[in-house]
Amino acid sequence: MQKTRTLTDKVLLVLKGLAMGAANKVPGISGGVVAFVAGFYEEFIYSLQKINLKALKLLLNGRFRSLYQYVNGRFLGLLILGMLISYFSVSKLLDILMLEYELFVWASFFGMIIGSIYYISKDFEEWSSRSLVFVAIGIMAGIAISFLEPAKENDNLWFVFFCGMVGVSGMTLPGLSGSFILILLGNYVLLLVDSVNALYDTITDLFLLDFSFVDNAERMRLLKVMMVFALGSLAGLVSLSHLLGFVLKHYKKDTFATIIGFITGSLGVVWPWKEKIFETDADGNILIDSAGNKVLDNYDRYLPSFNTSETWLAIFFIFIGISLVLGLAWYEKKKSQVKHTG
Repeated sequence: MQKTRTLTDKVLLVLKGLAMGAANKVPGISGGVVAFVAGFYEEFIYSLQKINLKALKLLLNGRFRSLYQYVNGRFLGLLILGMLISYFSVSKLLDILMLEYELFVWASFFGMIIGSIYYISKDFEEWSSRSLVFVAIGIMAGIAISFLEPAKENDNLWFVFFCGMVGVSGMTLPGLSGSFILILLGNYVLLLVDSVNALYDTITDLFLLDFSFVDNAERMRLLKVMMVFALGSLAGLVSLSHLLGFVLKHYKKDTFATIIGFITGSLGVVWPWKEKIFETDADGNILIDSAGNKVLDNYDRYLPSFNTSETWLAIFFIFIGISLVLGLAWYEKKKSQVKHTG
């Protein structure tokens, strides 16, 4: 059964989807963290679990109303709407802010991750030695991933499908950034820049009734890559949600402890003070993608100087990020208490 939601609840769900979409766009940030802190992570996972064989049968039999009810369609629909709006609005704004105020954006995200860790840990019941072991495992996994060396670009369709399955993990697994994983796999530019641009150009051409792109071999290659990536993402979303649903049901405390550790380990990825390292060719020239941007290879992290006003402003933004997350969490808790007493 779908929950009865007020108009305010629906608007908030769209805003949460917007936040998830923006978070998934940034390498190092996970949309799953948004779901976790905002208190709808379990509903999100269990709703995705409903995309199964029964849902397919309902679809093929034309029982759309039953399908909508079965998969918690109102909840997923509002979240996806928020993500789509984010792609054309907040994500674009984030791109501009990253260009102009990169240090302060990273500092804000770093603060939001710290706030998330505090909030989740505070509400975690019955800490035990077993829980601490799972936290440690999560931390080690998060740190290990953040320091891996990126692979080279690979457009083999089986690998692209795998990238889709793994890349979508940021939406479902808090602390694991799908965008950052794609950088490590070497396909961030191919899948989230070149293919997206090819799709955008194709949609524009179709609106103009221009079908000349069919003869463009490179465009068709990128569209095929995008389609396989989308299929891989769908497969990953469904299979990972079933796996997470199972472990949440049977090993909830261990899963939450691992997630707390994993988010803590991911702090290395969003460390604000870092220099970009760009990919170069054999002659040492920096590579440029189809959008005219330098191709990111990894980051060189360093400790800041506390003698500059820029550092202290960045620290201020860290506290802004912490306050934002804790404020949202407090609001969600307050709203939940009102519902239960009302």
